Amino acid sequence: MGLWSTSARWSGGALASLTALVACSSPEPAGFETVDQIVERGELIVLTLESPTTYHLDEDGEPEGYEVALVKDLAQELGVSVRYEPQRDLRQLLTNIAAGRGHLAAGGVTMTEARAAHVTFGPAYKTVTEQLVCRRGGPRIEALEDLSGVDIAVVQGSSYVETLQALRTDHPELEWRTVDAPSAMPLLEAVQAETLDCTVADSTLVAHARLRFPELLTPLDLSEERSLALVLPTETQLGEALDAWSERLHETGLLERLDQRWYGATRQFDYVDTARFIRRLEERLPALRPHFEAAAAETGIDWRWLAAQAYQESHWDEDAVSATGVRGIMMLTLPTANELGVEDRTDPAQSIAGGARYLRDLMDRLPEDVQGRDRLFLALSAYNIGMGHLYDARRLAERQSLEKGRWGDVRKVLPLLSDPEHYRTLPRGYARGHEPVRYVSNIRRYRILLDLHLEA
Repeated sequence: MGLWSTSARWSGGALASLTALVACSSPEPAGFETVDQIVERGELIVLTLESPTTYHLDEDGEPEGYEVALVKDLAQELGVSVRYEPQRDLRQLLTNIAAGRGHLAAGGVTMTEARAAHVTFGPAYKTVTEQLVCRRGGPRIEALEDLSGVDIAVVQGSSYVETLQALRTDHPELEWRTVDAPSAMPLLEAVQAETLDCTVADSTLVAHARLRFPELLTPLDLSEERSLALVLPTETQLGEALDAWSERLHETGLLERLDQRWYGATRQFDYVDTARFIRRLEERLPALRPHFEAAAAETGIDWRWLAAQAYQESHWDEDAVSATGVRGIMMLTLPTANELGVEDRTDPAQSIAGGARYLRDLMDRLPEDVQGRDRLFLALSAYNIGMGHLYDARRLAERQSLEKGRWGDVRKVLPLLSDPEHYRTLPRGYARGHEPVRYVSNIRRYRILLDLHLEA
């Protein structure tokens, strides 16, 4: 079936067909098991959809994504492993979870009344807005009336179809096509490539996609905020366990950390900066990549993080120099360069190796309470502001009953280093605390850009 399939849309009739499909399933589907049976089985069967933000395999072949992290936490609470079953598209996911062919589905699924008649929704974990997505230089869209004659395609079986159907009540001229796809990402790519005028996608996916396709625009929000939730069979036995787990999620702040991890770096879109990055990735990175990879081999820091940091420092310009005298790809000060054995700060190989060693040293100097990516992000902030000021920020975090070993908490208090009420009580005093927050955020965004464009 081709990309531009005109198969039946996910409508009331298509939803009703789920009942017959459920009747044809096996007598005791896995999805109807009790918690004790799942624990005895030793694994949670999770249906999902491939998407940059929901589920994909990382460079080591391990599942990664917002919903992956969410499910991992649930599985750890149950004491079981996870087996992911990627589905072809949303229709297949909803059909199979209704039939009990998995314990739950985690695919960034929007809660709707039509779906709730055939599946059970777990507690909502995130809200999104459905956005019309078009392209710079494409049709000029300022209101729904401007969509007459515009070529629009949306994912078959998605909530976007229901949204458009509701809008067509007052705008009968509204037309669209439906497409078989696991997510809206192929359609966003088609809009970027000018083979499609517009599509509809969740705001979270759009924010991520614009880093890869900077020409995308969002002229209209088509819905109010809508909730995403895990999906379960109607006869699920997991309801109480999910409710208890959901309460703990809010108590521990995991949802906030996942939002920061997966969407924090994509919230502020800068068209000029993104377009410039893509150009320089093509023009400058190829010559520098061997140096980043060599530094990664020496320090154990992923070369893409080093490259992202270097772009934040110098835009990969070996002759870059600041008003304060730092210079080179990694913008090293002269004293730091001397300590690291860097004789020529404008030599890319020396600068990158020196900067990587310095970052590694900062990571190693952090205490044991800093784990995982928090260690990298706190070290990056120290690279920018100094280890002394970072320790002052950790003190502030502790005073405010925040976790001083988590970047998500430390970033909240770093700006207070420029507030006299706070910095006068700290050993190192005043610092421009907003800068390391912006510094780390930019590096994270550049890392996402690297991943997107290196994989393209």
